[in-house]
Amino acid sequence: MKRYSALFTMLLTAFPLPLVAQNASSLTPAAESSLPVVNATAHPLQISAGDLVEISVFDTPDLSGKLRVDEHGNIALPLAGDLTVSQMTAEQAAHAIEEKLLREEILKDPHVLVTVLEYSTQGVTLLGEVKQPGIYPLLGPHALLDLISAAGGFTPEAGELVTITHRAEPNNPVGVKMGTKPGNTTRSFNVDIRPGDTIVVSHAGIVYVVGDVGKPGGFLIQRNGHLTVLRAMALAQGPNRTAALNSAKLIRQTDDGREELAVPLRKILSNKAPDQTLADGDILFIPLARLRMRWSPPKAFCLGQPAPLYIEFPKRPA
Repeated sequence: MKRYSALFTMLLTAFPLPLVAQNASSLTPAAESSLPVVNATAHPLQISAGDLVEISVFDTPDLSGKLRVDEHGNIALPLAGDLTVSQMTAEQAAHAIEEKLLREEILKDPHVLVTVLEYSTQGVTLLGEVKQPGIYPLLGPHALLDLISAAGGFTPEAGELVTITHRAEPNNPVGVKMGTKPGNTTRSFNVDIRPGDTIVVSHAGIVYVVGDVGKPGGFLIQRNGHLTVLRAMALAQGPNRTAALNSAKLIRQTDDGREELAVPLRKILSNKAPDQTLADGDILFIPLARLRMRWSPPKAFCLGQPAPLYIEFPKRPA
């Protein structure tokens, strides 16, 4: 027996660390991982109006059964009467039923188990710029990105602001600003999501470019939240040859009404003036340059025939 023990000790000395221990350590996530971690909070599931609960009283089938919570948050217990279970968890409701049976002297030592078969109000409402808006159940810990993914993700018209309104705090909505980088987006979306919340994804802002440009129209402000004059002109395929660049205007809606601002478009295009950031609802107007018309009679023309009319287009300085 001692020879086998000595042989076993020699084998351990020859192979100091087994591979099993090394594999177990490799499965443990590194403490300095560069991936952001989203810690979703698990909220207790509370009974609300419309839920279907199953009550099981030990060794008393006459007091057991399935009950629907009415609009006042009560259930009608056999022999014991009405009991308010709204805003209680299943475990709390079971204790409340046991106390009710003791007070009414129906059972001396009741043991009750409550199971919620249907949750009617444990969902989160997703609205706005998601592909599949609706109500999604929240029966466990989930982050905001999980719910948006369940709704099919964002639409191309989605803005950068996501508003979360808790049912218990309707006057204190929480705003979340979307990030452009995946890591920053995950960290910024690490917010508390509760059953009954309402999540609204905003629509992206829009800027209009009208006038003498290649492609006038409205252009969305992407999720980075910045659209400048140069970018708007690029989206509009640039100014035409007949555009009056020195007369460009920015029409902006303010609390006091519309406001017209001069835009040095020629200097911005030639990098002689700083680029300007546009806001949601701005209208960038590039007017058409005035055409000068002159009559230039030829050296000799026949009587009764109209003289040719020449149009001079404005020349742009080099």
